[in-house]
Amino acid sequence: MTENTKMNVNQKEVDITIEDINQSEDVSLETDTAIEEFFTANPNTPLADDFKAGYVAIVGRPNVGKSTLMNHLLGQKLSITSRKPQTTRHRIHGILSNHEMQAVFVDTPGIHRNEVRAINERMNKAAVSALVDVDLVLFVVDSDQWRDDDLLTLQKLGETDLTVVLVINKADTLKDKGSILPLIETFSDSFDFADIVPVSALKNQNLDRLQAVIASHLPIAEPMFDTEQITDRSERFLASEIIREKIMRSAGDEVPYDLTVQIDAFKDEAAHTDPKTGRPRKACTFIDATIYVERGGQKAIVIGDKGQRIKQVGMDARKDMEQLFDKKIMLTLWVKVKRGWSDDERALTSLGY
Repeated sequence: MTENTKMNVNQKEVDITIEDINQSEDVSLETDTAIEEFFTANPNTPLADDFKAGYVAIVGRPNVGKSTLMNHLLGQKLSITSRKPQTTRHRIHGILSNHEMQAVFVDTPGIHRNEVRAINERMNKAAVSALVDVDLVLFVVDSDQWRDDDLLTLQKLGETDLTVVLVINKADTLKDKGSILPLIETFSDSFDFADIVPVSALKNQNLDRLQAVIASHLPIAEPMFDTEQITDRSERFLASEIIREKIMRSAGDEVPYDLTVQIDAFKDEAAHTDPKTGRPRKACTFIDATIYVERGGQKAIVIGDKGQRIKQVGMDARKDMEQLFDKKIMLTLWVKVKRGWSDDERALTSLGY
């Protein structure tokens, strides 16, 4: 408040009664009490004496719903999803905390046999390396499909002494619910699973049961992360994944996996007054990203007719980012051709693989 403003206030005629003063004091006391309660009360539920914590790897062949499962367990979209297999390319940590446990989920790329390019080999290595130093493995399979890549994953698990829980996903799609029983028997004969839990990740069915099973197999330990934290990944990484998801969903089968996203700039701007217009501007994060494809034809597909596809991708990605980051986002996208990046070791390293 300026000095002139103070003078104007002081010059006003004031008519205050004793009753007004008493009411003012009552309001002040209520406010003081509310403030004191806010700062002295513990907003978090006390942790259980036998609190459990550990790392939980989510493994399985491509496209069985690993990312969807983690997202629904967390109650927060963290890992990108699409109908295409091998959507997940990186290990992503999602953190689920309650007063009884903290499970740090490791969502991995699908383990697959076809290692045609360097990126496929790196994805397999990322998935297998996730099995190092975890406390529990969730082996996710499709309720009505048992494939060679499932056997490959099971073979990798057999080379460890890890505790493995079989999660039969998409159980809601079975027309005959009784048909899941021989399926469970078949799985049980192939591996010594600690537990078997049928679920529908997409429809949130039986996930409470799965959480209880996870907690039962974790060691008693202190939380490894703040209980309010949901991931150890940076906002830059999450932004790039959101953009990639929107392209894959929008382009469908038109664009293969020969695309990646690099965040070129990520700048937070505090609320301020625009020096040119004098108008107040809200806090905002400015994100510049480049979408790399391998061929010119793919660039045209990503951009779309008169730029409509890339415009829609930007709008959808910005909406998801604002919801996830809880702040205003200004997003700028470019599309460039980087030939052979998915089979170039140096390019893969520079792009974060």
